Amino acid sequence: MTKKNSRWRLAKKILTWLFFIAVAVLLVVYAQKVDWEEVWKVIRNYDRVSLLSAVALVVVSFLIYGCYDLLGRIYCGHKLAKRQVMLVSFICYAFNLTLSTWVGGIGMRYRLYSRLGLPSATITRIFSLSITTNWLGYILLGGVIFTAGVVQLPDHWYIDQMTLRIIGIVLLLMISFYLWACAFAKRRHMTIKGQKLVLPSWRFALAQMGISAANWMAMGAIIWLLMGEDVNYFFVLGVLLVSSIAGVIMHIPAGIGVLEAVFIALLAGEHVSHGTIIAALLAYRMLYYFLPLALATVCYLILESRAKKLRAKNEQAMDK
Repeated sequence: MTKKNSRWRLAKKILTWLFFIAVAVLLVVYAQKVDWEEVWKVIRNYDRVSLLSAVALVVVSFLIYGCYDLLGRIYCGHKLAKRQVMLVSFICYAFNLTLSTWVGGIGMRYRLYSRLGLPSATITRIFSLSITTNWLGYILLGGVIFTAGVVQLPDHWYIDQMTLRIIGIVLLLMISFYLWACAFAKRRHMTIKGQKLVLPSWRFALAQMGISAANWMAMGAIIWLLMGEDVNYFFVLGVLLVSSIAGVIMHIPAGIGVLEAVFIALLAGEHVSHGTIIAALLAYRMLYYFLPLALATVCYLILESRAKKLRAKNEQAMDK
């Protein structure tokens, strides 16, 4: 082994340990922001049916999100096993929710998929498709709900009701344009920074929208159940959509504070107390953010330990 290769292997080991340390530090910092005693108190007070239904929907949502990367598998034509794709997707989504898109959506995907043998160009296309799929569902649901006026904004808020309707119409136009481009555009590809992106078929685009919309609806249903079903489901879903874009703009991990502020403001006219809202969102964070993150951390360590063996197996399968 040459001295250059030896130094490179040492550098990779150091970088790997630094990555583990950075992840651990982020988890500790994030966990310190949560009042765990209050979280457990809230969850203990829920009736068993509502809580189990919410847990089931959390599982459904994460499985649906895994389909984003399965679509990426079809789109890119790579041959990684579906169970490996679903596992990577689960880990990335859990980290994405709490530690931002840069850590979970992009950084973790590059790390794990490259360890499993995929080239960087393919990984770039996978996460680009995943992000696109996620926001297509948001745009579709947001367009319908905002245009229909389901979400009633309070007076003197950041935007008025008419502006929200206009935003909804714009979102529906964006969806219509994307579908038209997928169905009729003559130029089917573009190159961005050396990466070739190809427009999918209109059927593939519909699958993207349907899967993503189902995931957003599952998230809304979790919060709706935890609120005791006292508020119209589509109103809760619309508020979640508003709070999600606010969380992206604010760049706060897991939207801490943003989610609560938007829900309290927009549900002020409903027959639901602030305590119920906060309790529901605390339970939501516990079930949808913290428990999956804890499980994803364990899965991440297991996958890292088996990555070399899985990569060799994947390369043998691709050579056949």
